[in-house]
Amino acid sequence: MLNLDDIIKNALREDIHTGDLTTQAVVSGSRPAKARFLAKESLTLAGIDVAARVFALVDPSIVFEGCFRDGQFIEKGSVIANISGDAAQLLQGERVALNLLQRMSGIATITVGYVKAVAGTKARIVDTRKTTPGLRVLEKYAVRVGGGINHRTGLYDGILIKENHIAAAGGITEAIRRAKAYIPHTLKIEVETESVEQVKEALSSGADIIMLDNMDCETMRCCVNLIAGKVLVEASGGVNLDTVREIAETGVDIISIGALTHSPRAMDISMLLD
Repeated sequence: MLNLDDIIKNALREDIHTGDLTTQAVVSGSRPAKARFLAKESLTLAGIDVAARVFALVDPSIVFEGCFRDGQFIEKGSVIANISGDAAQLLQGERVALNLLQRMSGIATITVGYVKAVAGTKARIVDTRKTTPGLRVLEKYAVRVGGGINHRTGLYDGILIKENHIAAAGGITEAIRRAKAYIPHTLKIEVETESVEQVKEALSSGADIIMLDNMDCETMRCCVNLIAGKVLVEASGGVNLDTVREIAETGVDIISIGALTHSPRAMDISMLLD
């Protein structure tokens, strides 16, 4: 993760700023201490090395010993990591390390649920760009830990023609024509569609991937049959754990889910000082 240290340093500056007033007032002098990260609920772990890096940047002498690896399922009550070092330094790194670990584990845990829900179908669970500003690299990593797959990283590494692009270009056919004239042959073109008619137009205009946006399952099934394996088919919009299996059974190749990163519940993890 090329910008991991920048992410962590910004988070530490945000939290500590000019100094940890409570620790300065209450914890006098240098005091060796031990602490542990405790899972207060069952979860899929993601971000253990990120948490370790937080403490290393706070104080390189802190010893962080993880008890599990990313991707492992952890039972409630398990000790995730043991940490030792100066008490004041441990306290200053606590919240940033927990915030990142809890959020990343939340993303991995919910992703696992979606991946299991579509098991046995050909559908793959994919994330979106609906991420927390500044944390995208960590959140997309957590999706991979949970068994999901990353969609494009940002606006710079993929072509996805959405409804506003279509409106601005004057139609799907013209938008695809312009994209083909602009990009190298190595890039694929994905087009968002909202009807069977738009699917037909995208297919005839040379789209490489067709997104079926906010369609009901009957319409999606019709579109999948129409496309007949000529290009990849992505389903998007309104996907949740109650609907994802039915969507997968329509025969789509990809199911993109913004909720993986825009609304995961942070897992309940605490740091307890011995």
